[in-house]
Amino acid sequence: MKEYVIDAKNMDEKELNRAIKEHAVSYDKLIINNPESKHNITAGLIEDVDIEINGSAGYFVGTMVNGPKIHIKGNAGWFAGDNMTKGELIIEGTAGDGAGQGIYGGTVIVKGNTGSRTGEIMKGGTVIIGGNSGYMTGLLMMGGKLIILGDVTDDVGESIMRGTIYVLGDVKSLGKNAVMKEITPEDQNELKEILTEYDFELTDRDYGNFKKIVNIQ
Repeated sequence: MKEYVIDAKNMDEKELNRAIKEHAVSYDKLIINNPESKHNITAGLIEDVDIEINGSAGYFVGTMVNGPKIHIKGNAGWFAGDNMTKGELIIEGTAGDGAGQGIYGGTVIVKGNTGSRTGEIMKGGTVIIGGNSGYMTGLLMMGGKLIILGDVTDDVGESIMRGTIYVLGDVKSLGKNAVMKEITPEDQNELKEILTEYDFELTDRDYGNFKKIVNIQ
């Protein structure tokens, strides 16, 4: 695998993204050191390349990407993975509001907690949160799967139209148009397949304890 290391310490956001797009064409993996929570890292990237970010990223990391696999060894700000169409974004730490906002495809994973409106207006793809999620998780959701392994606060699934929200922990309240249904063996098998792929270790009892939230119709 051909790797290239980018030291982002003395770069502004535009310089960093120009360097990423330039080298993504020729290398299989890019390693970004000293990201210093810069915003918009990898914005609009369309190459099938592995990106390793050694540190935290700011707002809109992975926004509008189509193809790359991005691994953040830290935290992320608001709207991580915004409008992703294809690819993978793994955040080892926490993320701010709107993680996975509007994604059409691909997978967004936050190992820790997220803020409010996780997975809002998502149309497809999968969003997995290893910790807790804030209010209006799944707001205006139009498709895809949103999986929360921790607790969720108020108004889960507010105005959900399509798609499915799975919550292993506690649900404080449901939003308008959202209803909780019994999880099926097929649901459990699908969850196990998805979560095992990303090294989440759950028991069979855990899979049976997921709450399934969908549109009331």
